[in-house]
Amino acid sequence: MRLAKPMIDLGLSTNMLEPMVEFWEHEIGLRLDHVLPVRRGQKQYRFDAAGSVIKVNHHRDPLPDAAFSGYRELLIAKPELKRSRRLIDPDGNRITLVPAAFAQFDQIAVRLHVKSIEAHRAFYTNALGFSEISVAEGVGFRAGNSLLLLDQKLDVARNPGFEGKGWRYMTLQVFRVDDAHSLALLAGAREAMAPTTLGTTARISMILDPDGNWIELSQRASIVGSLD
Repeated sequence: MRLAKPMIDLGLSTNMLEPMVEFWEHEIGLRLDHVLPVRRGQKQYRFDAAGSVIKVNHHRDPLPDAAFSGYRELLIAKPELKRSRRLIDPDGNRITLVPAAFAQFDQIAVRLHVKSIEAHRAFYTNALGFSEISVAEGVGFRAGNSLLLLDQKLDVARNPGFEGKGWRYMTLQVFRVDDAHSLALLAGAREAMAPTTLGTTARISMILDPDGNWIELSQRASIVGSLD
C-alpha cells in the first residue's frame, strides 16, 4: 500500500471538550490546526504532531462504556527534551514524550497491544505493506515517518468496536481508497465499512486488523487533489 502522506494519524473519542483541548494544546504542546464538524453532535479537533493528525473527536451525547481498543499509547518525539515524560490525558489515554535524540523515530509512534504477534506481523506486512524494523521490545513496523510498535498481551479485547472513549482508530492517507481497500481485503483484512464519499473532503473506508481494531483508509482531497 502506497501512502499519500508518509505517516500515521490517530483518533480518539471523548465527551470532555475543554479539558481535552487544554491538555493537547498546553500540556502536550500541539497546535490545533482546525475543527472539523463531522455530524450533528460530533466535532473533530485536529492537532498537528509533526505532520500526523491527532484527531480528538468530541461527542455531545454520552459515549458507551466499551473495551479498550488495542491502541494503548501515543509516543511523540520532542527535540528539546532531555528525558522521557509519561502523561495521561483527562480520559486516561497514555502519551509519552520522548527525546528525539534517543528515539527510533523523529515524529510519532503508536503502541498497539495484540493477541498474536504472528497474525499481526502477517497483516501489517501483507495487507498494509509496512516494513518490519528491529526494536528493543516487541515488534516494530515503519509506516513512512511513523512507527507502529506491537506488544503481545493477554488482556486484549477482540473486536473492541468503534464507539467508546479513548484511542479508537488510526488513519492511513492513500491515493485511491477503493484500490487500497480492495487490496487490503484480498490480503486478509476484514471490512468494517465500504468506501464512501464525505462531500468534497474525502473518500474513506474502514478495515479491521486481526484483533478487530479499526483502521481508516482515507483519500483526502487536500492531500491527493481529487476524489475521482
